[in-house]
Amino acid sequence: MKEEYALLDSGDGKKWERFGPYTFCRPSPQAVWKPQHRVEADAVFSRDPESRWILKQKLIKEWSIDLCGVKMKIAPTDFGHLGVFPEHAALWDFLRSSIQKGDRILNLFAYSGGATLASAQAGAHVCHLDASKGMVDWAKENAALNGLKEAPIRWIVDDAIKFLKREINRGSVYEGIILDPPTFGRGSKGEVFKIEEEIVPLLELCRKVLSNQPKFVLFSSHTPGFTPIVLEHLLFQIFGRKGIGGEMVLSSENCLTIPSGAFAKVCYV
Repeated sequence: MKEEYALLDSGDGKKWERFGPYTFCRPSPQAVWKPQHRVEADAVFSRDPESRWILKQKLIKEWSIDLCGVKMKIAPTDFGHLGVFPEHAALWDFLRSSIQKGDRILNLFAYSGGATLASAQAGAHVCHLDASKGMVDWAKENAALNGLKEAPIRWIVDDAIKFLKREINRGSVYEGIILDPPTFGRGSKGEVFKIEEEIVPLLELCRKVLSNQPKFVLFSSHTPGFTPIVLEHLLFQIFGRKGIGGEMVLSSENCLTIPSGAFAKVCYV
């Protein structure tokens, strides 16, 4: 079976990827090496002189792919994103293997919902939170694509820190917490989030909503300098257990692997 996503090549600060029927060329600052292959892209995202897509052929408005057992809607955005970060998909099998039916899972900065849907596939009751209403709506579309429209998922548009404080006051707890905070972001009402200032208070709030019988905390980041060791240290100081960290990567048998962020997880079972 042909994979619906593939990394085709990288180099000269770019990466070439196939998402279903189309091939895209997008910036990849880590790829300072030379490309190995000649790949023709259907669309190129350029940041010079201003961010825009340069189309080599007309694309349909949107389509879907199956990525690690989750169907995801794909559509080019003004920021050069396509609606999914494929490097996260390797973590979805961890979620499925760690969750039991009925577990309560909190997914913060949940984007288009890949981790939410992988958790729901395992029978979890998921709270999906993102500050962008547009992305929460996108995640709902993905839920429908996966036959999970009626799954026990709470869809929340809110600032993560404000929401966590309310959950603490309500006495809400979760067996698993997933978070992928941005380097910089704004909450649903314009609240400013800077990871270097907010990450410790954020994790301390997460600890307070973790169940007395927890399964895991899964923390990922694309912030430069937030290496696996940094994430491991943060989890150890806040949760009191040594985390297991690693690099998130885009990989292929036919080209060089691209480092694409870091993750660390604390497992309780």
